[in-house]
Amino acid sequence: MNPMLPLYIYFAWCGLIAAGLGLGRVLWEFLGIGVGGVWRGLGPWRSGSPDQRVPAVVSDAEPAPFAYWWQQMWVDGATASSYGMRIMWTRLADPWLARIAKNLFRGRLPDGLRADHPVGAVLLVVFVAPGTAAGALLGTALASLLLGAFLVMFALLLALIWLGCAAAAPVLWGAERAWTLARGVRTKCPYPGCYRPVPLAVHHCPGCGKGHASLRPGRYGVLWHGCLCGRRLPTTRFAKRGSLATQCPYCEKKLPQITGTTRVVHAPLVGGTSSGKTMLMAAMVEGLHAWARRGELTVEYASDDDRATANDLNQELRQTGSVRATTGGQPRALMLTVTRGRRRRLLYLYDPMGESVSEADRVRAQQYLQHANGVVLVADALADPKVRGQLGAADSAKAKAARPSPQGPWDTFQRLTGELEALTGRRGRLCVATVVTKRDVLDGLTTLPVPGAEIDVWLDRIGLGPLVRALGHDFKAARYWAVSAQAATGTGPLESEQRRAAEPVLWLLAVSGLGTGALSGPGGGKERRIRLRATGDRERKYTPA
Repeated sequence: MNPMLPLYIYFAWCGLIAAGLGLGRVLWEFLGIGVGGVWRGLGPWRSGSPDQRVPAVVSDAEPAPFAYWWQQMWVDGATASSYGMRIMWTRLADPWLARIAKNLFRGRLPDGLRADHPVGAVLLVVFVAPGTAAGALLGTALASLLLGAFLVMFALLLALIWLGCAAAAPVLWGAERAWTLARGVRTKCPYPGCYRPVPLAVHHCPGCGKGHASLRPGRYGVLWHGCLCGRRLPTTRFAKRGSLATQCPYCEKKLPQITGTTRVVHAPLVGGTSSGKTMLMAAMVEGLHAWARRGELTVEYASDDDRATANDLNQELRQTGSVRATTGGQPRALMLTVTRGRRRRLLYLYDPMGESVSEADRVRAQQYLQHANGVVLVADALADPKVRGQLGAADSAKAKAARPSPQGPWDTFQRLTGELEALTGRRGRLCVATVVTKRDVLDGLTTLPVPGAEIDVWLDRIGLGPLVRALGHDFKAARYWAVSAQAATGTGPLESEQRRAAEPVLWLLAVSGLGTGALSGPGGGKERRIRLRATGDRERKYTPA
C-alpha cells in the first residue's frame, strides 16, 4: 500500500470541502445578489424621475401616458429579470473567477497575499483553487435555476395583474354604459350643424386645461388617467368625472357640466313664422321659474351662455313688448336643468325659425328633430284661412294687427309629421303638446267662441278638427293649451299665465318620468275619449288639456 495514499485522500477531502463551501457560499450570495438585482431593477431609483426604458407614447386625443400595468410593468419585469441574471454572472466573473480563483491558482490567498509556506501554496493551487472555481460555477448555475423559477412565478403574477386590470376596464365601462342606458342618459350636442350623439365627451384637465377624449377605463388607466401635468383624472362618473369641464368631440364646443350624468329631454318648438314661438319659449322659461318660486321644482340654467340668452330675450321683451323673428338657420338649444324631488332632467328647448317648416326639404334639414322626446306644436289659429273666414270686420282688423303666421297650423303639421317619421322612425312613440298662441287676441274676438278648458274641442268648433284628429292618430299622446305669451312676459307679467305657459313642457318632462304631471294642468296627463261632434268620424284616443 502506498504510504502517501492517506495524505492524498486527506487533500482530496479538503478540495471537496472547499468546493462545497464555495458552492454553498456562492449559491447563498448569488441568490441574494440576483433577487436584490431584480428588486433594484424594477423601476426608477429616485421617485419621480422619468424612466428612459419606456418611450412616452402620447397622442393628441389623450394627453396621458399608458397605465403602468399596460406596458411599463412588462418592461420593468423584463429588464429587472435580465438585470438580476446579469449581475450574478458578472459577480462570478469578477471577483470570483477574475480575482479569487485566479489568486488561488497562483498559490496566493483569495485577497492576493502570498501563502506562509510553499506547501500551502501548492495545496491552494492543486486542491482549493479547482474546488473554489467549480463551486463558484456550480453555485452560479444553481442560483440561476432557482432565480429562473422565481422569475417564472413573478411573470405569472404580472400576467394575473394585467388580466385583472384588462378585465376590470371593460367591466367598469360596461357598468357605466348600463347605468346610463337604464336611466335613459343619451347625450346629444345642442349646437347647430352638429346635433350628433356624444357617447363620451372630451373632458378637460382642471390643472393644465388639456382635453382628454378617452377618459374612460382602459389602457391609460382603470380608475384614473394621469395627465401630463401630473394631475389624476377620474375615469368614471362614479368617481366624479362629471365635475370636469366638457366639450363636444365633433364641433369642439362647450357642453354643460352635467353632460353624461342627467337624462336629456329634447323639446323642439315647431310653428310657422310669426306664430309666437320665441315669445312662447320665453314664457315657458319664466313659467318654470314661477313654479320654482312656489317650491314645486328647481330650475337652473345649464351654462352661463344659456343664462345670457334668456336674459337678453327677457330684456328685449321688457323694452319692446315683442321679439325679433328667429333667424340664422338651425337653432342652438336653450338648456335648463329641472329638478323635482330626487329626479333631474336636462331640458333642451329648440326655437327654429318659422321658415324651417315651410318646405319638406327644410324640415328634413332640422337634424335635431331626430332626437326629439316630444314636440311642442305652436298653433296660430288666426293663420288658418277657415278661421279668418269666420271673422267679422272688426275681428279681422284685430287678427291682422296680431300679425298671423303666413302658414296655418294644419300646413305646419302636414310638413312636420312625414319628415318627423323619416328622421326618427318613432313618431308613434312621441307626444305632442299643441299650444294655441295669442290667446289675449282670441279672447277679444266676438265672432269666435272663447277658448275654454278643452282646447281640442274648441279647435274642432272653429274648423280645425282635422288637425286634432290627425294629432291623436299619428302621435302617442296629444294635449292642448291656449297661452298668451304676451301676458306671461314683458313688463308686468302675470304669474298665473307664466305657470300656464310652462305646463306643456312640464307634461313632456312628466312623460320622461320627472314627476311633474300634477303641475301640467287639468287632467294630470290622463287620457280620456272625446267625441268630436262636428264630424262623423269614429272616436279617437288622445289627451286633452
